[in-house]
Amino acid sequence: MNTTTNITEKVWKEYHSKLLAFIAKRVGDSSAAEDILQDVFERIHSRMDSLKEAEKLESWLYQITRNAVIDHYRTRKPSVELPEWISQPEADTSVQARQELEACLRPMIEQLPAKYRTALVLSELEGKTQLEVSKQQDISLSGAKSRVQRGRSLLEGIMFECCQFEFDHQGKVIDYHTKNNDCDSC
Repeated sequence: MNTTTNITEKVWKEYHSKLLAFIAKRVGDSSAAEDILQDVFERIHSRMDSLKEAEKLESWLYQITRNAVIDHYRTRKPSVELPEWISQPEADTSVQARQELEACLRPMIEQLPAKYRTALVLSELEGKTQLEVSKQQDISLSGAKSRVQRGRSLLEGIMFECCQFEFDHQGKVIDYHTKNNDCDSC
């Protein structure tokens, strides 16, 4: 067997069920989802040499999968209305992803140590200034700033453990998916 076939088999073993679930969520028809998945793996196999950076494999796989789902809807009868997630402009997709992620944030914030959790709840969720946070927690302004920044950093770590994100050229989240089913937050 050649190297491309070996890599494709490894990708199949690791991503088959994840990609199938991703497709099924968007198509709603399990037999169509299986057909699209087969098409996706044909594309992956034939284009494996175009992947320049191995660490971007997962994003690359989901982009191919997303394009295959879009192609599926393009080839259907013209009288069939496209699902809302396809017809929306990209900005609306990022808003939807951000709203879904906001629902996950509270449980993730609850995992933080108390002093960082409180600082983040006050500043990010309740909209208080860092000066107000410092007064409410009875710490210096620089201490409040440090707690908020450290809390953000810890929260970011939790988020990246749980989810794979896609960003636009401005760094805004346009899509995400959980990395595994062990994530209790989403």
